[in-house]
This record gives sequence, structure tokens and C-alpha cells, in this order.
Amino acid sequence: MNNWGKFVVGDVAAPSRNALVGGPFGSNLVSRDYVLDGVPVIRGQNMGLGKWVAGDFVFVSEEKAQELAANIARPGDLIFTQRGTLGQVAIVPFGKYDRYIVSQSQMKLTVDPDKADVHFLYYYFSSSEQQDYIRQNAIQTGVPHTNLTILRNTPLRLPLPEEQREIAGILGALDDKIELNRRINATLEATARALFQSWFVDFDPVRAKSEGRHPEGLDSETAVLFPDAFEDSALGLIPKGWRVEPLDKIAEYQNGLALQKFPPEGDEFLPVIKIRELRQGYVDENSDKASPNIRESCIVYDGDVLFSWSGSLLVDLWCGGMGALNQHLFKVTSETYPKWFFLYWTHYHLDDFVRVAADKATTMGHIQRHHLSSAYTVVPPVDVLTYIDQTMASLVDKMTQSRLESRKLAETRDTLLPLLMAGKLL
Repeated sequence: MNNWGKFVVGDVAAPSRNALVGGPFGSNLVSRDYVLDGVPVIRGQNMGLGKWVAGDFVFVSEEKAQELAANIARPGDLIFTQRGTLGQVAIVPFGKYDRYIVSQSQMKLTVDPDKADVHFLYYYFSSSEQQDYIRQNAIQTGVPHTNLTILRNTPLRLPLPEEQREIAGILGALDDKIELNRRINATLEATARALFQSWFVDFDPVRAKSEGRHPEGLDSETAVLFPDAFEDSALGLIPKGWRVEPLDKIAEYQNGLALQKFPPEGDEFLPVIKIRELRQGYVDENSDKASPNIRESCIVYDGDVLFSWSGSLLVDLWCGGMGALNQHLFKVTSETYPKWFFLYWTHYHLDDFVRVAADKATTMGHIQRHHLSSAYTVVPPVDVLTYIDQTMASLVDKMTQSRLESRKLAETRDTLLPLLMAGKLL
């Protein structure tokens, strides 16, 4: 690090007006200013989603954007969270929008490219050392927050810009692959859900045959597997010869444990998988720890289907490593049906479960066992299920492998990050 210079954030701001600026005064941007389309607003919801500002945006009109000209961020700018989840940092992406408005809870830095590389700064502020600095220097009065003065005077140790770009390139290549995997997974997921909807909800092959048409995408040998008529059931009309089963008859929903009763045993432990971990997809240093000596049915492995039935209801494939299943989560398994079958049937009923939970007169909405018994599924004959499994199992396997690869890439990135930021590898 001999050639790394000492700076503060203000030193690397572009020599232009409002290069380092916060959001507008509270009354200057309120919810009634939002419109259906226009100039997007960067809020807390658009941070914490990776390297780029992303997610669903709200908008203001062109006229309002002109009023808030001092609070504009453009592609390539760096955004910091001012209040809320401190430590969040992201880059404004290049693409659909050429400008954004920074909300009251964010700050923007336009970087002077002759002094610093914005991608390097993103990784610099993502490092544990810099995250600790942000938390330690936050204003603790009321809700912890920071401000422009603190950000402007935040110390930096920077190599020359070309070395910054080299370091950012190493870390960025890993993030680019993770992002590519995410997009591939999104396509695989959309394909799997569309096929499930077509075959098990809309019954497209059966409907086509009942109308005298050949089912789209099926050869003659496969089309024979599907009936050409419907019959009445508890769910209404379903394909003839198929049957209706409750959700808890096609899979076992194993509840987790109150793991505070199973503390770690010395250095031996399993990370605890709670709703928080399921939502983010991995465990981290803030995850609780539990004894590894719990019953096998409550140990989670990569590829398991997890379903949070309390609070934030969601179902997903777990690819975050071995862990202990906390209460309020189900591990979903079946000895009879393939994984994708109970995964997507559980997901199909998720909206109904969310409505049930919302109707609960409690602080944390949840569903109960009897709701699983009243959530019906449609089960085809074995030959049809076997045929569909060839496609669906392949999609789920590819999604799982892609997520596992991304986890390894993220671990590699997180290992390299502090070393590169300390100038130990270049």
C-alpha cells in the first residue's frame, strides 16, 4: 500500500455543482408527488439489491424533476443510504433512464474519474472495515443516521486510478457472473412456472384435445398420455382420470424447532435458518447458531424446499448451505412426488395463504395445519407425471446448480475484497 494515498470523499467528488448532495427537504418530495411514469425516484427499496440501484421505482413528473434539479443522480453516480439501513451503497445503472431523483433518505456522489473509479469505491464502501466506520460514525440521536458532512469527510486510502480499475475489474467479473446467473435463473423460473400453470392449472394439453386440436409442443406419442375430456371434482372440472389431493397429502411439512433451546456446543454449531435467512438466501455473521445435534428432519441442506408459514410468507429452494431449521419454517419433502411438484403447488397457494395470514387478528399473521389440508392440488396419473418430470426436474436442477455456483462466487469475492482493499494482492 506504499503508493496508496490518503483522501476524503470530498476530494474525489467531480468538480461540478451538486456532485455531492443529499435528497430534497422533506416537504419538497411527498407521496402525492408520485405519478405513474416520469423520472424515477431512488428510495430505500431500491438499495441493498446488489451493485446497482434496482427494484420497483416510483416516479415524479418532468416539472417536479426540474424543481428538484439539485437532487438529480445520473448513471454512474454512487448512492449512499442516509437513514434506514446504514451502509447500503449502489451505483446508478446505465440503461432505461438517464436521470433519477434522490429521495430524502439517500445521498449521491458524482465521482471525478481522474481521481477515483466508481466501481472501486462501491467495493471500498462494501468492505467490512468501511461498513464498521459508517456504523461507528452514525448519529445515534433518534433513528441512527448519517449526513453529507460525515460522508464528505469520510477517509479513504486509494491507489492510482488505473490500479483501482484493475481491482474493481477482478471483483466486478465475479459480480457480473453472479448477475448473469441471476438472469438465467429468472428465465428458468419463469419457464417452470409457465409450464406448471399450463399443465396443472389451465390444463392446456387436455383442453386442446377436447377441442379436437393437437396439443402444442407435444409429439403424437406424448399427446396420447393426456385425456381428451374433463370430469367434475372438488376443484371443478379437471382432466378425466386425474384426482384431487390436499397439499399435505402430496408432501410432508416438517416444522422447525425453537432453537434457542439447542445452543451451540463449543465450536460445533449449525447456522440457524430463519425467515430472514430464507428471504436473503444465505446465512451470514448475524445469523444465530444452534447445536448440530438436533433431529435430522430439522437439518436443512442445499436444494431443500423451505416454506415460511408465519410473518413473511414465502417458499423457495434453499441454496445457502447446511443449517438448522428454525420454528415458523417448514421443510417440505415427499417420498412419492418430485420436488418441483410440491414446490410449485405450494407456491400456487401462496397468495391464498398470504390472505389468510393477513386476516389473522395478531401481530404476526400465519397459517395453520388445517390450511394445508384445505389447499387442493391436481394429481395426474404416474405416466403423465413421469413425462412432465423430465422437463421440470431438469429446470429445477439447473436453477439449483446456478444458485450454488453464485454462492461460491460470492464467497470468493468476499474473501478477495478485504485483501484487495488492503493492497495485499496487487
